[in-house]
Order: sequence, then structure tokens, then C-alpha cells
Amino acid sequence: MAGHSHAKNIMHRKGKSDAARSKVFSKLAREITVAAKLGMPDPAFNARLRLAVQNARAQSMPRDNIERAIKKAAGNDGENYEEIRYEGYGPGGVAVIVEALTDNRNRTASNVRSTFS
Repeated sequence: MAGHSHAKNIMHRKGKSDAARSKVFSKLAREITVAAKLGMPDPAFNARLRLAVQNARAQSMPRDNIERAIKKAAGNDGENYEEIRYEGYGPGGVAVIVEALTDNRNRTASNVRSTFS
């Protein structure tokens, strides 16, 4: 019965759920950082930041991570994310508009183009 212990099962399950949570938290932190850079770093005066913080709290993101993302935007260091809008046609000639948040326009354009095809 090697590899079938209760602790190993928990470890693998927890690792999988932690990886998924980490992916969601990084997206939320990125949105918080962009919202804080575009407006004031205070959620009381920045509606977009307030919405991003509410979404983060709805996903049970720790308060420290939220505050760190806001401070990162106020410090103007690190990555510089920007919003880009792409238009294209999907299957059956359906028009699609994609809004993306990226730090590299070329990579994002390539990814969107490959998704459309």
C-alpha cells in the first residue's frame, strides 16, 4: 500500500487547490494594482479599486495581499500593466472583443491571434 497514506492524499489534494488559489490571487492582485495606478490608491475614492478589493475579498484573498498590491502600485515599481482591447472573428464569423490586461503587448497579441484561429 505504498503511496496510499492519508497524509499523502491530503498533501496532493491541498497542493492542487493551493495552485488554483494562487492563480486566482495573482490575477486579483494584478487587477488591484492596475486599479490603484489608474486612480487614487484609496478604495473610498476609486470605484474600480473598490470593486477589485470586493472581488478579492469574495475569493477570500488575505488582507495583507490586498494591501501589498495597493502599496506596489503606489510605489511605481515592478511591472507596468496596461489594458488592451482586441477585435476579431470567431467560429461562424461571430465578432469578438477581447479586453486584456498585459505587461507585454506582443506576447498578448500573439496569444489572442492563436486563440482566434
